[in-house]
Amino acid sequence: MAKPATQSRHAARVVQLRKGATLEMVRLTCPDAAQAMLIAESFGTAVIDGERIRELHERLIVETADALSEGLGERAMQIHLQRIVGAYVGSAHGAGQFYSRAVTEARDEDLDGPVGYDGAAQRKREFAADMGVQAYSLRMAAEGAVAAYEQVVGEVWKPFDRPVESPGASLDRKAAASQMAAFD
Repeated sequence: MAKPATQSRHAARVVQLRKGATLEMVRLTCPDAAQAMLIAESFGTAVIDGERIRELHERLIVETADALSEGLGERAMQIHLQRIVGAYVGSAHGAGQFYSRAVTEARDEDLDGPVGYDGAAQRKREFAADMGVQAYSLRMAAEGAVAAYEQVVGEVWKPFDRPVESPGASLDRKAAASQMAAFD
């Protein structure tokens, strides 16, 4: 009689990862320079100097790393900058998502109210424009931070994908260990 195939006693441990925001995600959700200029012209808002914001944040991160270089080792610097750049990228991505929702709401809003009345549709368009300017500004800050990371660390920045915390998993492991002890 043939033996049935035995399964491994050790089940493969699957770890889910919480994906961090990437610069590409920021670029997909936040306005670029041309779109920010169009928003500024159409709504009469301030014209944002995105390149200045980008350069300033790149310089800020590089100078910060330089100031910390005596106190941090290479790996510690990389971890520190990973976190800082991740915060910039995450902030820009959040602003981009908020901007996208504001644009969707502005598009879905009914037409203007009566003549001479600043209708809800107009307020939604103006709010979306404000969010667009903010998202563009944060996008440029994030792009500067990412460029600085590569300059200081010598590698392209990638988001840290952290394991998803599941408090029940450790309890399950304890229960399994207790059950397995019964076989000893």
